Amino acid sequence: MSVRSVVIHGHFYQPPREDPWLNEVAAEPSAAPFHDWNQRIEQECYRAVVAARLYAPDGRIAQIVNTLASISFNFGPTLLEWLERQAPSTYAAVLEADRLSREQHGGHGNAIAMPYHHAILPLSSRRDKVTEVRWGIADFRRRFGRDPEGMWLPETAVDPETLDVLAAEGIRFTILAPHQVEHAPPAGLPGCYRTPGGRSMALCVYDGPISHDVAFGPLLKDAAAWVERLLAPAKGKSAPRLVAVATDGETYGHHHRFGEVALAWLLQDLERRSGVQVENFAAFLARHTPRHEVKLVAPTSWSCAHGVERWRADCGCRMAPERPTQQRWRAPLREALDWLAGELHACFEREGGELFRDAWAARDAYGAVVGSDETTIARFVAEQMRRPHDAARGVRARELLDLERNALRMFTSCGWFFDDIAGLESVQILRYAARAIELAGTDAPRLEAGVLDRLARAESNEPGAGTGRDVYLSRVKRRVPVDASRSDWDTAGPGGDAARELLGAVMLLEHDHSSRAIAVVTELADRVQRDGSPVPFDAQTAFYRIRAASPPDWAAQLAPVAWRLGFADGDGVEKGEGGDH
Repeated sequence: MSVRSVVIHGHFYQPPREDPWLNEVAAEPSAAPFHDWNQRIEQECYRAVVAARLYAPDGRIAQIVNTLASISFNFGPTLLEWLERQAPSTYAAVLEADRLSREQHGGHGNAIAMPYHHAILPLSSRRDKVTEVRWGIADFRRRFGRDPEGMWLPETAVDPETLDVLAAEGIRFTILAPHQVEHAPPAGLPGCYRTPGGRSMALCVYDGPISHDVAFGPLLKDAAAWVERLLAPAKGKSAPRLVAVATDGETYGHHHRFGEVALAWLLQDLERRSGVQVENFAAFLARHTPRHEVKLVAPTSWSCAHGVERWRADCGCRMAPERPTQQRWRAPLREALDWLAGELHACFEREGGELFRDAWAARDAYGAVVGSDETTIARFVAEQMRRPHDAARGVRARELLDLERNALRMFTSCGWFFDDIAGLESVQILRYAARAIELAGTDAPRLEAGVLDRLARAESNEPGAGTGRDVYLSRVKRRVPVDASRSDWDTAGPGGDAARELLGAVMLLEHDHSSRAIAVVTELADRVQRDGSPVPFDAQTAFYRIRAASPPDWAAQLAPVAWRLGFADGDGVEKGEGGDH
């Protein structure tokens, strides 16, 4: 019997939201009842995909699974930076999923890397392409403890030079949409691409119609239909040996409520079938070397029908096509930041050449520590300097690296993706630009004047917002106070004191094996339900993990608690299996 491989890829990403002066996320009222959109999407999606529920026929929880242990995935490094600080248990589950997948697939993990910032690389210089890729690899290596085999390109935006940079940095494959290659190989197989530098890359092409119907169609409402589509007989002579699906990771739980439940059900169904192998691209490539050479259609992306024009022109692509808005502001925004980047890089090269042993090598290496603590960064800067013991020069050297960091992240693609220059994402990239200008020192007034002159040609669609110049002066230079209470946000989400107390009591069961500890959880669970509130998601997840790892006698004593927390038959875990899937 021929084996059909199935790879499902999730691209998990959110725009960076941190204030570049304070490194904190300001309150975003549109994300209510949560503090900001990172927090809201973490609650709706990220914690859900690493703790997805499989339900018994009576609607109670039969099992909790980490779906990332079974699917290919990437997380934007800036999102992982936020998760590491603000949602450590979710972050730990992401890393654990890759570890488990390596054990299952002969060392080939499910996680792949991404350039550090979500920039449209075909619009970047080669030097910036190299830095973004090197930073992404360094961040991946620090978090996952291994070198990445593949790399997701932001918006799958690609051109020949971008693939040459990936191959030169040791990346073996990337994932593209069907329209981005000419004459894709039969049977769903990856193609072999020869870069302008004579290097080879595997191009893994996902199934467009199935991926579309997962993200925008009916398949997350009917997981059985999803299975049928993945396993349907191929039209033509050769049955597909590989069926690949790729969507935004936020599809599962944020864009589609309970999408992670459909994903978990699908994975369980596929993994029980003979003749079907659920795996990742690296594991498949280890057994099937690409032999069909393919040509690239470039520059292209998965989210713009006009190539990469969405990030520099009024091409017609927008979030709300039913609204009569214009995107003519995109071109002057791109022009302003391209001009500013050239000026900033010249400043960095001029001053950095005097401070660093090799300024551009220092910038590339900075990606290994960019999200680290101050002591680690100070040590790194000293190692890169010509005079490591000169404290005053060390301060300026650090400022120059931060200047370059902001010069890179001001090209985050989200600033152009949406429909107005006065939107959250465009304002955010202009804040990065403003911070970079400030770090340029005595040249700052000239640089700001040049940016403002170019932004004056970018007209907003928002009544009263004016031009990009007005947006910069009114919304970017003004510092927005950060809510100091944000670090204490309720990890159980909205739900009140009883929900918080229940989560705390459940966590104590890991170490307190007394009847009193059980009684406290039971009492709090009853109180939550009397209040008409659902049992908190995080309390269920923590209980499932604790009971799965408990000695048999303690696990048995927890059976009545399991029932009260919503688990089937009072078991809390599937018999004979632990908490990981």
